[in-house]
Amino acid sequence: MSPALKTRTQYTQTGFATLALLLAGLLSSCSGITPTAANTSTGQPVTRTSPPLTATAQPSATALPEGPTAVPATSTPDPDTWQAAPILPEVSPAMRRVYELGQSLGNDPHAFSKVGDSETFTNWFLAPFDQEPATYDLGPYIDLQEVIDYFKGSFARQSLAARQGFNAASVFAPLWADPTLCQPGETPLVCEFHIHRPSYVFILLGTNDYLHLDEFEGQLRKIVEYSLEQGVVPIIGLKADNLEGNGSVNRTLYHLSQEYQLPLWNFWKAVQGLPSNGLDEDNAHLTFGVNEFGNPEAMLRAWPVRNLTALQTLDRVWRGVSSP
Repeated sequence: MSPALKTRTQYTQTGFATLALLLAGLLSSCSGITPTAANTSTGQPVTRTSPPLTATAQPSATALPEGPTAVPATSTPDPDTWQAAPILPEVSPAMRRVYELGQSLGNDPHAFSKVGDSETFTNWFLAPFDQEPATYDLGPYIDLQEVIDYFKGSFARQSLAARQGFNAASVFAPLWADPTLCQPGETPLVCEFHIHRPSYVFILLGTNDYLHLDEFEGQLRKIVEYSLEQGVVPIIGLKADNLEGNGSVNRTLYHLSQEYQLPLWNFWKAVQGLPSNGLDEDNAHLTFGVNEFGNPEAMLRAWPVRNLTALQTLDRVWRGVSSP
């Protein structure tokens, strides 16, 4: 672990013991996979054309802190299993232990963070649930108002680990940390956890990683392991696009979620059947629509589907790890 990470990780004696047991349990039951797809794509990171947002230049990869080593896979899983995974996650007992560790370290049970690129950075994602007057209509999903009230303040908050152009390496690059909020040498992810103290984190990466497929699994693994060390429950989201051409990014995300027993949000599945599978003409960004969940016309667009299923995912994970 780099010095920057050590200075931000103040474990209690109980926290060390709990973390050791947690990682031992996770790693003894894992079944990891190393993606073999070659990167044949060229070009620049995806930038939004509608609604209008301008992406920044692609951040460079940087060395990441070392983490626990996963047990090698003993067999190759079915490469298309991820497509059949349910939209909403199951919550494993391991994630309850992660949550309990986070509470012992002082994480805020009412806080979640976001890690991702422009589709996470944008104020279209979850932010409407914090806006007043309300800019959403739950329709038949009125029971979700409870989770909205519980996490008030996290929905519209701009995460320090989400930014236009980010890939999986970017969140550990000190270059991209906000110098007005972060300590010298802190990375975006370390700074976000240090300032916000979340109990949960949406990890929504992969669109810009089609340019670096050979590095993607290793970078995601370190993000996951750092989150677990901090007692933050990682929620893995599958992406709607397939810029890499063979689904290998979602396949990797799925198998890492299985290896570490993480909640999986299969957003890819949620938009199958929408016009153009929920994608704009660039085959990367999502079709825009208002958050009226009882409006059949609105629910033909990807953004309200994304916000609804993200909220349902958060609700399920929250209840799964914190209920007696």
